Amino acid sequence: MSTTTAEQEKPFLIVGTGTETVAPGLHILRGQGQSFVAETDAGLVVIDAGPGGAVTQGMIESLRRISDAPLHALCYSHGHVGYNAGVPQWLAHAKERGDPVPRIIAHRNVPRRYARYRETQPLQHRMAEIQFNRAPGFFDHRLTMHEPAETFDERLVIGSGERRIELRWAPSETDDAIALWSPAQRVLYGGAALIDSIPNIGTPFRTMRDTVRWADTLEMLAALGARKAVREFGPTLEGEDTVRSVLTHTARALRWLRAEVVRLMNEGLNERQVLARIRFPDELFAVDWMKPTYGDPGYIVRDIYRSENGWWDRNATSLHPEAPEAVAEAVADAITDKAGVIERAQALAQAGRVQMALHVIDLLATATGGAPEIAQARRLKAEWLRQRAGQVSSYVSRNLYRVSADMIEQGTQARFGIC
Repeated sequence: MSTTTAEQEKPFLIVGTGTETVAPGLHILRGQGQSFVAETDAGLVVIDAGPGGAVTQGMIESLRRISDAPLHALCYSHGHVGYNAGVPQWLAHAKERGDPVPRIIAHRNVPRRYARYRETQPLQHRMAEIQFNRAPGFFDHRLTMHEPAETFDERLVIGSGERRIELRWAPSETDDAIALWSPAQRVLYGGAALIDSIPNIGTPFRTMRDTVRWADTLEMLAALGARKAVREFGPTLEGEDTVRSVLTHTARALRWLRAEVVRLMNEGLNERQVLARIRFPDELFAVDWMKPTYGDPGYIVRDIYRSENGWWDRNATSLHPEAPEAVAEAVADAITDKAGVIERAQALAQAGRVQMALHVIDLLATATGGAPEIAQARRLKAEWLRQRAGQVSSYVSRNLYRVSADMIEQGTQARFGIC
């Protein structure tokens, strides 16, 4: 891939180092996303152990600069691998200090997710390589999983009195996500449910996420009346009115998306027609915390559509298809004016219609055979994919465009079925 070795070795999703105190005894611990620390009368409660290696070691050292208390519990904010690959380092740290073995706590759905990830490990690694634009094999020893020692369902209380905290089930990006609530301080750590961009629903590689359930979670968290809300990514929300406004606004936007997609589906539109028709109102989506820096509202539209529809794209030709290589070859053979296809695609690109140019060039770029126009079409497709990467806001889309371009140029598309 085109990324340099130095870029590939940089940790992904790392937000910095050190700690930030948000209230007495409650601290942000920076690592892979923003972890969190609560000082309770039972000991320290840490949300997320980090990705391991130097990042987790830095988290441990940062924590020890603000507290010498024993670690009572490590808790998983959610079940995505990587966020808790550093568990062994925390356990070793506790042992070196002579402290009791800390509790390892997660929601009860995490073990089921881990079982699925182990079953599909090669797939998971390849998806991560593409989504985060890393070299083949980069994640082979980085996405380690460590089973929690105990799980809970709806709520788990740790500590007592003013230093009591509650772990609450907060299904959102995953069905095993949790939040931490300090009733005395009225501080919320929202975990994966609360980020500084549009909710991460419907990303191209991931299983469907429940838009309405995420909205339900945000409304549940808003009802707590937090004075401060710490996000997994982004600055802390300050003030009860601000917290409530951001959470309920996001929930309202998600419910609008669900209602609008359902309305268009009920009119008989297919997935691509829904995407072409839908318009996202500025009053819901043109606010700072709904910006599409990681995901995209179109991803959510697709996720909602597919939650109510099967895999069929409404083209009967695709019901029982021929092998894709054979189809591509037959289409290329049927195009007698290959140069004309290329000229038309180039004209579209030169007119600024790069996405339309990609649709046209795919008639040849996805074909097999030795015709020189096919090789030219692939070169043009790679060039235009990189242009599209510069035109979109979504981190995921940018990486998928760039990695696809790299694979096309290198002839390695078959490794992941890239066209």
